[in-house]
Amino acid sequence: MTEKNRFLNLRLGILGGGQLGKMLCQAASNWDIETVVLDPLEDCPASSLCSKYIKGNFRVFEDVAGIAGEADIVTIEIEHVSTEGLRYLREQGIETRPSAEILEKIKDKGHQKNFYKDNNLPTSEFIICSSGDEIKELISKGDIKLPFVQKLCRDGYDGRGVYIVRENKQLDNLLEGESIVEELVEIKKELSVIVAQNGFNEVRCFKPVEMVFNYDANLVDYLVSPAVIDQSISDAAEELAVNIIKKFGLYGILAVEMFIDKNDNLLINEVAPRPHNSGHQTIESCDTSQYEQHLRALFDLPLGNPEIKSPSVMLNILGEPGYEGEAVYQGLEECMKIDGVNIHIYGKKITKPFRKMGHITIVDNNIDKALEKAEFIKEKLKVVA
Repeated sequence: MTEKNRFLNLRLGILGGGQLGKMLCQAASNWDIETVVLDPLEDCPASSLCSKYIKGNFRVFEDVAGIAGEADIVTIEIEHVSTEGLRYLREQGIETRPSAEILEKIKDKGHQKNFYKDNNLPTSEFIICSSGDEIKELISKGDIKLPFVQKLCRDGYDGRGVYIVRENKQLDNLLEGESIVEELVEIKKELSVIVAQNGFNEVRCFKPVEMVFNYDANLVDYLVSPAVIDQSISDAAEELAVNIIKKFGLYGILAVEMFIDKNDNLLINEVAPRPHNSGHQTIESCDTSQYEQHLRALFDLPLGNPEIKSPSVMLNILGEPGYEGEAVYQGLEECMKIDGVNIHIYGKKITKPFRKMGHITIVDNNIDKALEKAEFIKEKLKVVA
């Protein structure tokens, strides 16, 4: 493709039309990239912004195959898509990023953990079990000890499919299905590093961010960017993220979630081959957002500068417990009065307990002041029905 027509008629297919797809469409519109979104919900967040919406289920082969002819490159905003469909698209000459093979390693947590083990990448010790009964049997033999974390190998998302077991009485409520059981690591901090690679093997990293979790929902409550960690740990986290994306041979962006354990060791928790909740703040706080970086990597363009322009705190807007129905945002105007507050509402019509309804990025050169603003917003802003 010549420089003259490099940006003409670029077409991107996106499997999934949630908030990540919506923000990817927003970034694509800056370069007049045509976006085609496949999603089962006609009122999905991305439907109002994409160039073309196709009603279909990204988990179903026929629906994914049906996007052939609509796009030159196809990417995902959720892992649970038909890999058979991705293979068919590749046979039709359509590039898929990530590839079916990479996605199959990642979307099954058992395969993902084995990949780290096979490639000498640091992660917590684990056992793959076929059922809850097998977990109980291994406990009785002393092969599994409490406390531990059970994670379903497939279909976990946004806090679902994870169960922390601390006491014997919890064993009656184990998750059913094939799962990994890993030791409950004593964690100092939880980090995320977003790394990008294009087809010319150019790789660039965003600075590590620190994630603080809402343990009732097992979701990120807020994050701090950059993470408050020693420079040596920050450098090691970036180096590890670069190593992982190269080992996968993935083109696009990869979010790498890590633990810092009590001995300051870095352990890989899991990865996501798509835009990620831990990168929302890059829209306002970095020279290049994770969404623009993803587009650059997908279309083999030079990667952008990921450096931080301003420290920030990103706060997830979650549906209030006890409410389900048409979303009502209480306290929004009070939050809009605060300097440095950038509000993103995803456009989901129905709220549910702990459902991600939006996010807020607070930019401030003083991170303590940004955290104070975040605490105020957490108290004032409620999503009810």
